[in-house]
Amino acid sequence: MARSRSRSRQATAAARTSAAPIASVNPDPPTCPLCERPIPDDQKDAHHLVPRSKGGRHTEYLHRVCHRQIHALITETELAREYATVEALLRHPGVAAFVRWVRGKPPGFTVRTRKSERVRRR
Repeated sequence: MARSRSRSRQATAAARTSAAPIASVNPDPPTCPLCERPIPDDQKDAHHLVPRSKGGRHTEYLHRVCHRQIHALITETELAREYATVEALLRHPGVAAFVRWVRGKPPGFTVRTRKSERVRRR
C-alpha cells in the first residue's frame, strides 16, 4: 500500500511539472494611437514611424486598416520628413478625416484601402 501511495504522489508531482504552462492572456489589448480603439491580435500591424528604407527603427502598433490608410495617403519620404510621430500623422488632413470616420467602427472593422492617385504616381 505504501508503494502505491508513493507512485500516485510521484505521478501527481510529474503531472504538475509536465503540465503545459498557462498561457498568459493579455486582458487589455494594445490601443491604436491613431483611432484610440483596442487592437485585436489579428488586426495588429507594427508601423515604422520613420520607414525602414529611410533608417527608421522605432515602431508603433496600429490597426491594420489605420496602417494601410497611412501608406495609401503618404509617401515614405513624406513619412520620414514630416510625419515621423503619431501627433504629426494626426495633423495630416487625410489621416485626420479617416481617424474621425473610423473611431465609430468596432475594433475588428476592416475595409479595402486604395492608394491615392498622388501616392501611386510616385
